[in-house]
Amino acid sequence: MSEKHAPQYSNAEVESQYERYLMPIWKNLHVPIKEAQGCTVEDFDGNEYLDMFSGIAVQNAGHGNEAIVEAAKEQLDTFTHGCTYLHPHEPAARLAEKLAQVTPGDLKKTFFANSGTEAVEGAVKLARKYTGSTEVLALEMSFHGRTQGSLALTGNKGYKSGMSSPKGEVAHASPPYAYRCQMCDGGPCSNACADDIENIIKTHTSGDLAAVVVEPIMGEGGIIVPPQDWLARVQEITHDYGGLLIVDEVQTGYGRTGEMWASDHFDVVPDIMPQAKGIANGLPLGAFTAREEVANAFESGDHLSTFGGNPVACAAALETIEQLEDGLIQNTRRQGSWLNERLTELEAEYDVVGETRGLGLMHGVELVDTTDTGPRDVAAAPDPELAKQIGQTLRDQGIIMGVGGFYKNVIRFQPPLTIKRDQLQRAVEGLETAIQEMTA
Repeated sequence: MSEKHAPQYSNAEVESQYERYLMPIWKNLHVPIKEAQGCTVEDFDGNEYLDMFSGIAVQNAGHGNEAIVEAAKEQLDTFTHGCTYLHPHEPAARLAEKLAQVTPGDLKKTFFANSGTEAVEGAVKLARKYTGSTEVLALEMSFHGRTQGSLALTGNKGYKSGMSSPKGEVAHASPPYAYRCQMCDGGPCSNACADDIENIIKTHTSGDLAAVVVEPIMGEGGIIVPPQDWLARVQEITHDYGGLLIVDEVQTGYGRTGEMWASDHFDVVPDIMPQAKGIANGLPLGAFTAREEVANAFESGDHLSTFGGNPVACAAALETIEQLEDGLIQNTRRQGSWLNERLTELEAEYDVVGETRGLGLMHGVELVDTTDTGPRDVAAAPDPELAKQIGQTLRDQGIIMGVGGFYKNVIRFQPPLTIKRDQLQRAVEGLETAIQEMTA
């Protein structure tokens, strides 16, 4: 349809059509998007917003990135589909080779899907085929997707309520949530949450362990950064019991934390690594990469995806990785360091800020109820209502900010990695103003 004859929508008209024609599950941030560029989005009524959520932690190289758009357009002019697993094509071959180069350690062979959920499910399927075992262990408060298999891994009742999910072959262990730790009695971290994985294997499984699935930083859980030695200890336990370690980098990968992969911060090489979100800067693509020995457990016909590894998305992913390597990861480190300092100052200044935490441009601000009269050595109660109000206030200021966490009380800083200091400063100052207004 030409622009001349395209309907001229307003925000209200778009929202009305959503109400009438889309299933009622959309999460309304009240910012219908007409167009976007860099770190800015514009709605149908002409209002501009600073996007501090990267769409949904996806636009790592920024909205409308010209080079990525051109790479996709060039591939569109060549061909758009060949089914990666029936007709070999160059974009998938080149991207798989590139992932073998940039993923940790000896990870080498990749399967392409369409999303993070599919990548996680495929990784579990591969682990079961390789080990010949069936049981999987994940973490409480984790998030790995919303289809039935990935939902069984997700450790949050809020995503499962009213919908059944397979349970018999999945067990859950304690998360590495230091701020609300119930395992170290207020003393120095003993990595007891990692050791809890061994306890769960011994008490909640039959010993037929195929894999342990963890996020290196728990995104939906509230930007929870584990102790430095936690991931290595989890891997040690997993291998001791014959399982594979699946590190879910769907949200943390592609430069988000200041390294290409969050695993790099912890010097751990996963056995299988699912990826998605930032992989193709907004085009639908997911992947899981494994050690060659593990990957070769799959035989022809064991797994397939009609659209996985679409050549247009693969072309965009190749350009995305190039830009990450050419400066965006360095920018993430610089801006992330500054952001960490400023958020630490907010934590010291305002009682309602219970804790700030994160790596790179993936930071969380946990808001708490200052009227909570619990024990002084226990973290104050979460304040999800304050977080919701602050999110709305920021939106009114023209700033889109994620609000989430297991308790829905965490403000999430996950902007495009292209963000400039003045934009980041505007977001932090906006948050501080909102805190002042809400707590006056």
